[in-house]
Amino acid sequence: MRICFVGDSMVNGTGDPAYLGWVGRVLQAERKRRSELTGYNLGIRRDRSDQVRARWRAEVEARLPAEFEGRVVFSFGANDAVQNIPPPTTLAHTEAILIEAKARWPVFMVGVTPVDLEGARVRCQELDRSIAALCGKLEAPFVSVFDGLMATPVWLDEARAGDGAHPAVGGYSRMAEIILASEAWQRWITSAA
Repeated sequence: MRICFVGDSMVNGTGDPAYLGWVGRVLQAERKRRSELTGYNLGIRRDRSDQVRARWRAEVEARLPAEFEGRVVFSFGANDAVQNIPPPTTLAHTEAILIEAKARWPVFMVGVTPVDLEGARVRCQELDRSIAALCGKLEAPFVSVFDGLMATPVWLDEARAGDGAHPAVGGYSRMAEIILASEAWQRWITSAA
């Protein structure tokens, strides 16, 4: 199985001194189940939904040849919220990405992460809820991490201690735990392609 993780700096794991982020930690855990698992981190710092939409297909196709079981995980939206991109615009990009990707591979969407900037946190939470509804409509597996990350201080405390936006080991570890424990992830990762 090969999995591409496509998105922004949170996918990239920016701020993690161990250079694992949540993606590396999810892959470490899943590798125990599937020793042949290969993961590709395709997170780019500051990418908005329109930028992810412009690049994802070429990057994924280069890594998921037809002869291997391939899957795609998407996660983005915080930069859209920070830059005040209208939510309908973000949702249009997200819908186009998911529809196109679902036609070829099993897809999974991880929700929007909190950002500790004036007004942006509320926009992140609202966008997370809207993306959840969109994924429900499209029958695309989804897990929200927003409330789980806000339930403990580690995510925002680490972000404040760093660059103001990105957590470190504790925040990304918590995000990986939320994803791995979700029923949606468990069903998706163990289902046949």
